[in-house]
Amino acid sequence: MTTVRRKGPKRAAEEVFKAALSSASPYKAVKANLILSNKLRIAHLSLDLRSIKNIYVIGSGKAAPSMAKAAEDALGGLIKGGLIVTKYGHGLELKYIKSIEAGHPIPDRNGLMGAREILKTAKAAGRGDLIIFLLSGGASALLPAPVNAISLGDKKRLTKLLINSGSPIQEINAVRKHLSKIKGGRFMEAAYPARVITLIISDVVGDDISSIASGPTAPDPTTYTDCLKIIKKYGLMKKTPPNVTSFLKMGASGRIEETPKPGDRAFKYCDNIIIANNSTALKAAKGKARSLGYRALILSSSITGPTIEAAKFFASFLKEVKRSGNPIRPPCCLLMGGETTLKVKGKGLGGRNEEFALAAALELEGAEGITVLSAGTDGTDGPTDAAGAFADPSTVKRAEREGIDALKFLKENNSYNFFKKLNSLFITGPTGTNVMDIAIGIVD
Repeated sequence: MTTVRRKGPKRAAEEVFKAALSSASPYKAVKANLILSNKLRIAHLSLDLRSIKNIYVIGSGKAAPSMAKAAEDALGGLIKGGLIVTKYGHGLELKYIKSIEAGHPIPDRNGLMGAREILKTAKAAGRGDLIIFLLSGGASALLPAPVNAISLGDKKRLTKLLINSGSPIQEINAVRKHLSKIKGGRFMEAAYPARVITLIISDVVGDDISSIASGPTAPDPTTYTDCLKIIKKYGLMKKTPPNVTSFLKMGASGRIEETPKPGDRAFKYCDNIIIANNSTALKAAKGKARSLGYRALILSSSITGPTIEAAKFFASFLKEVKRSGNPIRPPCCLLMGGETTLKVKGKGLGGRNEEFALAAALELEGAEGITVLSAGTDGTDGPTDAAGAFADPSTVKRAEREGIDALKFLKENNSYNFFKKLNSLFITGPTGTNVMDIAIGIVD
């Protein structure tokens, strides 16, 4: 390893995280995959412009504005029109594409209006037209288009129940798809026979296109029966609005048509292309760590399961590295990505990254020379203004000196206020991208 003068561990973790964000830049990803010359090149596809009547650009997600800006810079006035829907505070000024800001993670009426307008564009497009769909994390909540039997209020209530239950995003999205006019491939039913090419910034473990943003342009392998099993699994049958359970039961009995499955004609003229994901970010983070003088190791880009358990594993791994130099010798940087599930039991404030950091702090107490940063690549961890938080072996002791009980704050899901009192929150503001979460462990 080349000898480099290393920066402090906290500063190093920040720079490693910033490198990860830069590599997952939605603007750069779209620009690299959308090139106009004598033909229109979209990733590996080459399209003859003479065969295209109209080009529409639509999209949704936290990364949609910068993706749309890249599309405008690449295509200019060739864009006939379009619309993107993004989270409040994430918007950018666009010239050819309309932009709407809406509620996330709980959908609202702005999202409903945006979804209706996008569906209107899909239905207006015909054979010979091209729709470029820019998709990124957050689009499930940002594009609520509930079926006629379900109100937006019902969908908001069920979404909140599922999120707080600790249900993984794949299960939440399975239910969302079956209550929607746009998700689970329904968008493609509306757009057929127009050509649709979807450029995707993945925020789902395993990059399952049927789950990313609830798969508006992808075949849906889940069923109404699966949805009922999910609701039962988390004990939510009695809490779920009665008309929702009634609708799902009708679907399970075959009285309501299923979402389109693989092989459906709706997908005949559709291509789904992933242009950035968590692995992209972790590889860049690894390179940055090495440039800062650290040995670096990626543990996984697919971490799932309960947040606290994942944090304990990560902290234990870091302690093993510090103690034995196995499987990598300090000074080193260990990296882990994915999306854990946070079951909310208390009435505090926080997101899964802040909770991860707090659980890690408790596990690290008594160790030395270890720093952890856990942060969401979108810059917003749960319902807070922080991306995540820093933790180290002194965190719990520092809290005790301030009269703060770390374990109590953890049990109350109040990690945000815990780290706020210690001035250890990691605040980036909206980043314009979303490729799940990244945990960084620096061992000196």
